Amino acid sequence: MGAATFNSPHSGATYPASFLAASRLDPRTLRRSEDAFVDELFAAAPSFGAPLMRAHFPRAFLDVNREPYELDPRMFDGRLPPFANTRSLRVAGGLGTIARIVGEAQEIYGARLPVDEALARIETYYKPYHRTLGRLIARAHRLHGAALLVDCHSMPSAGALREERPRADVVLGDRYGTSCAPALVDFAEQTLRDLGYLVLRNRPYAGGYITEHYGAPGSGFHALQIEINRALYMDERAHAKTKGFGKVQADMTTLVRAIAGAPLAALGVHRLAAE
Repeated sequence: MGAATFNSPHSGATYPASFLAASRLDPRTLRRSEDAFVDELFAAAPSFGAPLMRAHFPRAFLDVNREPYELDPRMFDGRLPPFANTRSLRVAGGLGTIARIVGEAQEIYGARLPVDEALARIETYYKPYHRTLGRLIARAHRLHGAALLVDCHSMPSAGALREERPRADVVLGDRYGTSCAPALVDFAEQTLRDLGYLVLRNRPYAGGYITEHYGAPGSGFHALQIEINRALYMDERAHAKTKGFGKVQADMTTLVRAIAGAPLAALGVHRLAAE
């Protein structure tokens, strides 16, 4: 096992029957929030000694790229725990740990959910996911004196508001320079540019909870988020792969190989003495 771990938290497509029954939306609409096929784009990671963690449950059901209790009290019958974060911007936007909306502000549920249902999802899905991810990262740190987490996502080809120009092909997020060594971002950006991609940093995605939570460069933990424009590899309306999928998958394999195989010093990552 190398120092790098790859993670695809939003590519899950197994929808619990009880969730579908509670939703007022059809499955196709619910799937708009998926980072569809991203886990497949990075599927080669284990071949290069880098674990690939992925969620099977969908983001619309539970979002592990949030704090554990970012919850909107208006969605639930009953009282939330006093430690719940009910006032975050993500909750206000309808995209908390348990989302209120998908797509263009389409309400998921036709009625309030029992608070016990929300807490059960967190205990059953959220906490085991993060325990496993945390163990993978901690193991890499123990073995190598540093750990690299690449959090893999996709972005719609157009935002909710019409933009004057098309989005970048790839957006790299490092929480504005706070979640990983700058040289690691430089290395990933140059690798992608050499492959022909238009790359931006932190605009419009600087990294979510996972990048912020696991990124602590001063302690040898580095987290980088990557967002890939869906138009490069899939038909967003039909929710199907296009002919471009093979090329993007091959290019992401090149990126994985480059990151997993590079000496840590080349990534600006300094080994820390084992505790």
